[in-house]
Amino acid sequence: MMRKTSVILLSAATGAALTLFVTQPRAVFMGSSARAATADTYRQLNLFGDVFERVRSDYVEKPDDTKLIESAISGMLTGLDPHSSYMDAKSFRDMQVQTRGEFGGLGIEVTMEDGLIKVVSPIDDTPASRAGVMANDIITNLDEEAVQGLTLNQAVEKMRGPVNTKIKLKIIRKGQDNPIDVTLVRDNIRVRSVRARVEADDIAYIRITTFNEQTTEGLKREVANLSNQIGDKLKGYIIDLRNNPGGLLEEAVTVSDSFLEKGEIVSTRGRNAEETQRRTAHAGDLTKGKPVIVLVNGGSASASEIVAGALQDHKRATIVGTRSFGKGSVQTIIPLGSGNGALRLTTARYYTPSGKSIQAKGIVPDIEVLQDVPDELKSRTDTKGEASLRGHLKNDGDEKTGSQSYVPPDAKDDKALKLAGDLLHGIKNSASAAPTPGDNKGATTDKPKAAN
Repeated sequence: MMRKTSVILLSAATGAALTLFVTQPRAVFMGSSARAATADTYRQLNLFGDVFERVRSDYVEKPDDTKLIESAISGMLTGLDPHSSYMDAKSFRDMQVQTRGEFGGLGIEVTMEDGLIKVVSPIDDTPASRAGVMANDIITNLDEEAVQGLTLNQAVEKMRGPVNTKIKLKIIRKGQDNPIDVTLVRDNIRVRSVRARVEADDIAYIRITTFNEQTTEGLKREVANLSNQIGDKLKGYIIDLRNNPGGLLEEAVTVSDSFLEKGEIVSTRGRNAEETQRRTAHAGDLTKGKPVIVLVNGGSASASEIVAGALQDHKRATIVGTRSFGKGSVQTIIPLGSGNGALRLTTARYYTPSGKSIQAKGIVPDIEVLQDVPDELKSRTDTKGEASLRGHLKNDGDEKTGSQSYVPPDAKDDKALKLAGDLLHGIKNSASAAPTPGDNKGATTDKPKAAN
């Protein structure tokens, strides 16, 4: 019997992402020592059974058997490493929605403010934008039910639903004396994982927020749009991967392939040598050889690090910013059958084209740029990184932990973005911009939402 599983790459703080593949069950041939170990394992399982029955019979209140089993599975997996875990049926469904990058909903990005839902922005050409929902609108009721008392996730879940179903929102809008009632019909919403704009009239800036099933197509679309807008004066591309927690392995590979003509992109290596897989680039550079700057920081993890590492090793891009998160492991999603959720199990490490593991080390930028952080945010703008997570997979040599992850909200204050523009305009080159030990001359280093 063949089992369908899923490969994922993600940071400690993000949802899952997956690529489907098929594996054959392994044949088992055991010698005497293996049989002895197996017998010992079954004795331990008997111990678990004894404890389970004692809890069921003697606990002060009657426990839920399903929750007991799920908690036991969860404890077993979380004891392995920070990224292995058990997902119940609902968490598994949520993960699948996230990785598909599309769902039935209204098309608004929202946040929680004072117990109410505040609209961050409506997504273009969605039910919300067509109905006139505006940024900063406050949603107080969903189908006559008060939002106050719900968590953000609960409210988002209520706004999502099957396509062509209706939901009524009560909205408070600044400047309006009375609440506004709006009835929306849910539609298929695609999450924009790629956003783009023109910088300084001649630079294509592309921000990738996550790696879901829509990312590569979004990248291709934005590259075509920007190259048409800018025309022959196009100086190059800035690919912003800052605070991108990762996502689909296949999308990381195809995004990297978009900038490369040939060569290895990434290799994944499991416990056994025969499990090693190598992904290589195909001819065809989407940007036609234009210069590329990639921005990373302490929040750039997993799939983001695959892209940055591949382009850095092939010298296709200059990496600017601060050291990345350092998550160099691959997780496999193993469905457990209808209604039983899935396992998220670490099954391999990944390596950059040069054979370097970034596990608990991260991608070191070619040019380090530290941002000026407001005093009130200084205690919250460093990401501890993979090496600080309890139970993380160890790496040979010195592990590195902690890196700045602050991105200024105003582009004019963004030092990494400004340096990237200067490099593409030839105002600085990577050699002169890189700081030298003990010499600050020419250095660029300055010391110190949910969609539905």
